Amino acid sequence: MDVSLIVIVVVITALVFDFTNGFHDTANAMATSIATGALRPKVAVLIAGVLNVVGAFLSVEVARTISSGLVDEARISPVVIFAGLIGAIIWNLLTWLLGLPSSSSHALFGGLIGATVVAAGLGAVHFGAVLSKVILPAIVSPVLAGIIALTATYLAYRTTARADSGTVTKGFKAGQIGSASMVALAHGTSDAQKTMGIITLTLITAGVLSPDSGPPFWVILSAGLAIGLGTYLGGWRIIRTLGKRVSEIETPQGFAAEASTTAVILTSSHLGLALSTTQVATGAIFGAGSGRRLAAVRWSVARQMVVAWILTLPAAAAVGAVAAWVASAGTVGIVLVAVVAIALAAGIYAVSRRRPVTADNVNDVGDDAAVAHEPAVPAR
Repeated sequence: MDVSLIVIVVVITALVFDFTNGFHDTANAMATSIATGALRPKVAVLIAGVLNVVGAFLSVEVARTISSGLVDEARISPVVIFAGLIGAIIWNLLTWLLGLPSSSSHALFGGLIGATVVAAGLGAVHFGAVLSKVILPAIVSPVLAGIIALTATYLAYRTTARADSGTVTKGFKAGQIGSASMVALAHGTSDAQKTMGIITLTLITAGVLSPDSGPPFWVILSAGLAIGLGTYLGGWRIIRTLGKRVSEIETPQGFAAEASTTAVILTSSHLGLALSTTQVATGAIFGAGSGRRLAAVRWSVARQMVVAWILTLPAAAAVGAVAAWVASAGTVGIVLVAVVAIALAAGIYAVSRRRPVTADNVNDVGDDAAVAHEPAVPAR
């Protein structure tokens, strides 16, 4: 396949991934605000979508990490990146169907690593950078966000213990609008950069950009618009999981979780750490749930999420590796990978329509059999 054509294919595929990243991760910013009623569902996703686009222009440090830090760009081709993106997209869609807030970022890294290993060997992967800028932040960030949110929740309830409950709820609802908006802004800053980095890496491998180049303006704009559009459509299944299946979140907890998430994500983006906003937001929500005395926290849901987190990188890597092996056959292989991916995506969407989750029923978990049988453990 002509180099210019495969570059176009990869750019389009990267923007499709960015779109799935948007609706997969909408919950990171808006799940708690929707659950507490601070924002109406459709208003929440509109705000999040717009701020995702704005956030995309705030930093490019994470994009540089991906485009020149994780793999040896001199040893791979745009076809390899295409295969890695396919692995990430399929994993995103599968976990969205299951309502599991897994990491879109780690799906992307896993797909890219798996495809790179098949195409160029283990030596083409910078495992030191993967460990320091992907694995370690993945372990530390949700724990750190959870501790911050737990502390903030405890202090919020202690300082408002003697205040009128109606006034407290109203005040924290107003605060949640601001804090949720900041999470959406931070999400755009962090996650849109990952697609920017992938597109930039593609342009470097194709010889369009020089090594160590930053993303051009059109890459920043297109990545921001793609993730913003995906966010606006709303990942209602995952919003339900984070907003209602983890714990019955009250407004002080929602504010604490969102503020903690924002602080961790913006700090990591400034440092160029490609952490998972999903893991940060989830850790903060569990921390906020534990910070309210006698709050019912469903730790069984946490176990499901941790399993999904552990599986994300290797599962996406496996799909990316298979896609890279098939695509290495040339134009026929690339077309075959694309056709199979489209068929799988269509099948996942068709299954999702059997029990649709929308803005109208996102807070309704009464018909969710999985939740009905989960033990809720009161926090002390």
